[in-house]
Amino acid sequence: MKRQMGDWFVLGWLALAATSWSCSDSSSPASEAPAAAEPGVAVAPGAGPAPGEGAAGPGADALERVLTSAVERGDTPGLVGLVVNRDGVLFQGAAGQLDVASGTPMTTDAIFNIASMTKPVTSVAAMMLVERGMLGLDDPVSMYLAGFDALEVLSGDVDQETGEFEAAPAENTMTVRHLLAHTSGIGYAFANSNVARLQQGTQLAEWEIPLLSEPGTQWNYSASTRVVGLIVEQLSGQDLETFFQQEIFEPLGMTDTSFAVPADKAARLPTLHVRGADGSLQEGPNGAPAVPTPPFGGDGGLYSTAHDYGLFMRMLLGGGALGEARILSEDSIAQMGDNQIGDIFVELQEAANPALTKPFPLGAGNDKFGLGFQLTGPSTSDGPQRSPGSMAWAGLFNTEFWVDPTEQVAATLLMQVLPFYDDGAIRALSEFEAAVYGDLLPATQ
Repeated sequence: MKRQMGDWFVLGWLALAATSWSCSDSSSPASEAPAAAEPGVAVAPGAGPAPGEGAAGPGADALERVLTSAVERGDTPGLVGLVVNRDGVLFQGAAGQLDVASGTPMTTDAIFNIASMTKPVTSVAAMMLVERGMLGLDDPVSMYLAGFDALEVLSGDVDQETGEFEAAPAENTMTVRHLLAHTSGIGYAFANSNVARLQQGTQLAEWEIPLLSEPGTQWNYSASTRVVGLIVEQLSGQDLETFFQQEIFEPLGMTDTSFAVPADKAARLPTLHVRGADGSLQEGPNGAPAVPTPPFGGDGGLYSTAHDYGLFMRMLLGGGALGEARILSEDSIAQMGDNQIGDIFVELQEAANPALTKPFPLGAGNDKFGLGFQLTGPSTSDGPQRSPGSMAWAGLFNTEFWVDPTEQVAATLLMQVLPFYDDGAIRALSEFEAAVYGDLLPATQ
């Protein structure tokens, strides 16, 4: 069949994520913003202190230099880094500024829009329902949501001039496993021009247009985890904010993570910066919803701190448990870190909207994907780096994390810069990772 769509449609959740850039006033954060903690703080394993505590060491000094150098080079105006193991914090530090216009220093307790770092949280929520016998990984998505029993698959590319395309009924059944592994055939407009053209002039969701491929046959970064979120809400009878708070955040002690940032914490929000054509960074106002307001997206929208996400990563390192809180079984965590896409690989995604992203991710053509996590493939360089099998993902505004089960270490590096995979942001990430494995870990062993 042939159809035609109208004008460009930008992903709804991306527009919401960038609301503060276009809608907030241009005032700087309130004067009561907390003072900056000393960057490069190293913490003994098991101590688990509040941000800003601890004594520096040689490994921490190297990481501190990485953070400071990233700011001095203009990679980012400000950033926060955290490294943890199962027992506690190994390093936490901040450099640069939270708000350049007001000169407010970056702090280790800054609250970042973590965008797609929401996806692993949603994936964990889904696995909790699997453990409770409420959901099956190989269940058809149509068992839980209407509209998934008559899917179509795109045949060839959408015509760039006319918007015409051909599609045929899907032969494969889309399953929950396909959603979690991003092999559902669903895409994203900002990272796939065919999806952008199919959505032109419509309010259709990514799964309401023809799929990019037969379910289970190709990896495409997508809104699949948003569909997972809808399933979690359907089966739990709760919205994602409520489920996340009660089932994950409160048990783990993640007190600064939510789909909103209360007014009394708003001064801890970093401003968003956008890289211009000349390489300079333009600062916009900061802001976030003050009250959690549905609908909530399973694929993005959370705000969090490095400390809070560190607790989430420690739970993953701990086989689903942190202290007395058990979120998932060891078997479920192991399954999430196992290859779920068979012989295919994570594929390089195009920069269909260059204002939002450059081509991504690192590891394309080499890495696999589990249930909610990119899995590091065999090493392709000689430098110090995360181990094969490490679980990772990132957020649109260049927030990154990885969990390394082999070395029993996890790390996150948080910035607020567009586009995604900005050269400076990736340079900072690469140097941070090299210092974790080349300087910090040897110093703690």
